[in-house]
Amino acid sequence: MLKGSRDAVLLKLQPVSIHGQLSYDVIYRFADEPDGQKSVARVGPEAIAPGLDEGDRIVLDFLVGVVTAVRRAS
Repeated sequence: MLKGSRDAVLLKLQPVSIHGQLSYDVIYRFADEPDGQKSVARVGPEAIAPGLDEGDRIVLDFLVGVVTAVRRAS
């Protein structure tokens, strides 16, 4: 996907510190593939909407196949 969005279910949000730089591993499964495999995207804290919890429906924004934002599905 060059640019677009996809619905998913948030399975886990894991903070990761690499050389003091905080990032998050967003572990998710696409909503239209309930039996599909888990996927992981590493993003900075500015790319994640506040207040997300495990099990929430989310929307992932993609650019050239890379997750650029994670927000709550409406």
